[in-house]
Amino acid sequence: MFWRMVRGTLFRQKSKMLMIAFTVALGISLCTAMMNVMLGVGDKINQELKTYGANINVVPKDASLLDDLYGISEGVGVSDKFLNEEDVPKIKQIFWGFNIVDFAPFLNVKAQSDDLGQEINVMGTWFKKEFVLPTGEDVVAGISSMKNWWTVEGEWLQDSDSEGIMLGSLIAGRNGLKLGDKLSLSSAGGEKTFLVRGIIQAGGPEDEEVFMNLASAQAISGLEGKVSSIEVSALTTPDNDLARKASQNPKSLTPSEYDVWYCTAYVSSICYQIQEVVSDAVAKPIRQVAESEGTILNKTQLLMLLITILSSIGSALGISNLVTASVIERRQEIGLIKAIGGRDIRIVLLILTEILLTGLFGGVLGYFAGLAFTQIIGLTVFGSRIPLAPMVIPIDLVLLLAVILIGSIPSIRYLLRLKPTEVLHGR
Repeated sequence: MFWRMVRGTLFRQKSKMLMIAFTVALGISLCTAMMNVMLGVGDKINQELKTYGANINVVPKDASLLDDLYGISEGVGVSDKFLNEEDVPKIKQIFWGFNIVDFAPFLNVKAQSDDLGQEINVMGTWFKKEFVLPTGEDVVAGISSMKNWWTVEGEWLQDSDSEGIMLGSLIAGRNGLKLGDKLSLSSAGGEKTFLVRGIIQAGGPEDEEVFMNLASAQAISGLEGKVSSIEVSALTTPDNDLARKASQNPKSLTPSEYDVWYCTAYVSSICYQIQEVVSDAVAKPIRQVAESEGTILNKTQLLMLLITILSSIGSALGISNLVTASVIERRQEIGLIKAIGGRDIRIVLLILTEILLTGLFGGVLGYFAGLAFTQIIGLTVFGSRIPLAPMVIPIDLVLLLAVILIGSIPSIRYLLRLKPTEVLHGR
């Protein structure tokens, strides 16, 4: 009899039940999309932010000490210690190597230009260096991808081009240099004439510098195999109390804390692992970048969570109105059931069963619609698909039950106050 009454209600009030299912579907679809985006948005946001530069700087220990004491970190004459170029690829082989998006070594040297009659700052680096790791992984690293917001007139320099250079826009403009011009540069390793392949506009100190491939800078400075610093762009997890404690002194961590910290992609953990593979180096997070990433990520996830909560509240209010209207419409039927001895608990169970079945139907539709919305958001905002999180399914089920129960409270209160004698007499 119970299930006959449930089936009869679902077919007799199908318009209201469809509206309840539609309301649930809307809420669950939005919750599914927001939670999938919230759980998968970390790497996407980090990848977007990584297009705006490095968040870790690796320098020799001596240069790091001078930076701490006097705010001076790079350049010839600052320290006679350099990093080894052969250690640079090892950065990609650390525990969190897959989180290293890009990196590039730099050799900062002073060179005299007789053509310009002045000493200028020369930066040797990788532009688009290709190499194979011992694991067999092909890697491409360099500033052409790490500094892709730079405006380049002409073309990016090739790492095999030992004759070309790129000029900062201020140097080029101040000295009337243009593409195809020649420029002589001399330093401790000798003198060489280069051809201007490109002019960069970076909006920073780079506009005052000359860029060439790393081997050429090492040759003219007599510093073969040496680099001044390494910039690293890595996907990181926002810092928490454990990460801040470890950044002060990793040795202060307990063994269990150390394992958690080391196996989590905190910026301090990645810096520590870089120091393990690069000889005599100190890896420091560029705090303004790293902290901004964490702040943006936390605020974005908070926004997604608020949207999920508000959509759930909206669904509960919609269900509340629809269920209450359904109960009011069926008040004589419910009054008759009470009059012939039906207990309140059985009637409440009947109403909840009807709403739950309807809600489950709407929830399934909403879940699959939410998956579609997730990919639309991913492709529209991030230009790639967002991985689906299996844990969203139990969260959706809990939200569905909560929304149905909360939305049914007003109708249940009305039902419990309903008096059979008044209803059956038309009052």
